[in-house]
Amino acid sequence: MLKFLMSYIQKKSNKDLRTNYGILSGILGLFSNLLLFVMKFVIGISAHSVSILADAINNLTDTASSIVTLFGFRVAAKPADSEHPYGHERFEYISGFVISILITVVGFQFLTSSVKRIINPANIKLSLWVFIILLLSVCIKFWQSRMYSNIAKKIKSGTLKASAQDSMNDVLTTVAVLVSAGVEWLTGWRVDGYVGTLIALYILYNGISMVKGFVNELLGSRPTDKEIIEMEKRLDSYQSILGYHDLLVHSYGPKKQFASVHIEVDETYDLNYAHEITDTIEKDFWTNLHVALVCHLDPVAINDEEYQRKLLLLKEILFRIDPNLRIHDFRIEGSTLSFDIVVPQHTALSDEDIREQLQQKISYALGNYQLEVTFDHNYLL
Repeated sequence: MLKFLMSYIQKKSNKDLRTNYGILSGILGLFSNLLLFVMKFVIGISAHSVSILADAINNLTDTASSIVTLFGFRVAAKPADSEHPYGHERFEYISGFVISILITVVGFQFLTSSVKRIINPANIKLSLWVFIILLLSVCIKFWQSRMYSNIAKKIKSGTLKASAQDSMNDVLTTVAVLVSAGVEWLTGWRVDGYVGTLIALYILYNGISMVKGFVNELLGSRPTDKEIIEMEKRLDSYQSILGYHDLLVHSYGPKKQFASVHIEVDETYDLNYAHEITDTIEKDFWTNLHVALVCHLDPVAINDEEYQRKLLLLKEILFRIDPNLRIHDFRIEGSTLSFDIVVPQHTALSDEDIREQLQQKISYALGNYQLEVTFDHNYLL
């Protein structure tokens, strides 16, 4: 059924398939969660089961989450405007954040009601149709999880991945409800409140984890290792450049990724040729990675022997201070040496320690030079 609906959407509209797929997932989730809420609420009331009622309210929260998903994908699809020049795609992260907040709040409510049931236990009224409906809900939630997961993979949506995980969590929690009902039916032990507590803690854990994930997205999270490796692989493939540094990546949504990088080239290159190199790299990134890259040119005096001698000496000094330190943008201006030092995240030395050791060693090796040092703290390393 899902393949048919996705195929139908693709045939009807080749424009903004991401939004249409996202809306489809929201509609399917809305109706399936509403159906589950009604079913579980009715049997929870009839069975006097706090764990079943907790599960029902969880499905009601999922219904609200589906509405938020629908709204989020619609807003995220809005084009850029004067107030939001990079578009509205980050609103998808906001909708995911709201969903995770709802899950966390409901988890606290479940925990409170479950602890009360432990203090004041009550019997669960069992019937065959209660088990049948709960088993049916497990099947629906499993289908829902697969539906969210398939669409999430199709459009690379973190929000739908979270929804898929939440649905799978519901599968596990409903199974736990069945187990508690079965235990009481077979043994008479009133474990409903304890199972409800476990469900609440599980929901809380996932809710807080999801909150953290979406907060990271909104703040600006680190690109994945796979994305970094792919970008570096493409830059390494260009023989016309001497090197690169200061690769920075910014995300304004799933389809709005920007990057900047400094490209080192021979200073004798014609300006038009150098521009042609950067233009080729930028087009390559956009065509193959869908990343809007901006290249900054750094000319390097590769034919200047004095420049190369001092650069090599400086690299050796840095290596003795810390083998992980790197240098770029080296310039000689009279009695001043200016350069940037790339400092990895876990370097034990402070910037001032590095500067002091550099000044001492350079004064000994080259004489009285002033240093203009910029420290780049690279968190992608």
